[in-house]
Amino acid sequence: MKSKIHEYQKRNIKNMSKKALVIIALSITVLSCNKPATAVKEVKTAYVDTSVLMKEYTEAKDLEAKYKAKSEEKGRQLDAEIARFKQEAAGFQAQAQANGQAWAQQKGAELQKREQQLGAAQQQLAQELQQESGKEMDSLVSGVKKFIKTYGKEKGYSYIYGTGDAASILYAEDKYDITKEIIKELNDKYKSATPKEAEAKK
Repeated sequence: MKSKIHEYQKRNIKNMSKKALVIIALSITVLSCNKPATAVKEVKTAYVDTSVLMKEYTEAKDLEAKYKAKSEEKGRQLDAEIARFKQEAAGFQAQAQANGQAWAQQKGAELQKREQQLGAAQQQLAQELQQESGKEMDSLVSGVKKFIKTYGKEKGYSYIYGTGDAASILYAEDKYDITKEIIKELNDKYKSATPKEAEAKK
């Protein structure tokens, strides 16, 4: 009889110790859940107004000035031809009355053909300049994107958004605007690179 009581006591102690272990484990879990969470890393974010950047970036302004000058230079000869054509077309009416219908028809056809040729020449010149400037502008934009990516990594930003003409942000506080910083850095970089590039072209 004693041995049965002894066995029962042993089993009871064993069960109690198992329960105690479960309670301790649960207590540890609850305590660990109640511990203050480790500080979440702050997400550093900013945005750049791309339309302002392209207006204030010296290289973009230089590129615009370059193609404006190129357009004026290449268009000068064409403009002289257009001016001559307009002068001739203006006098056509008076000459037609003096030279007769046959002359007027022939001259009218010639003027119409020249007008079409001049229009085609204008269009071709515009396309050529657009293609040339487009390639350089694409290269410039690509360079700006690479610069911002490097800048973002160096300054520890998680995100740098773009806003402006191709807006991807509907609202942002002014304190997150780093447009001026980016413009200054880009202009400083371009300014320091320009003399070297000019030297290399010589």
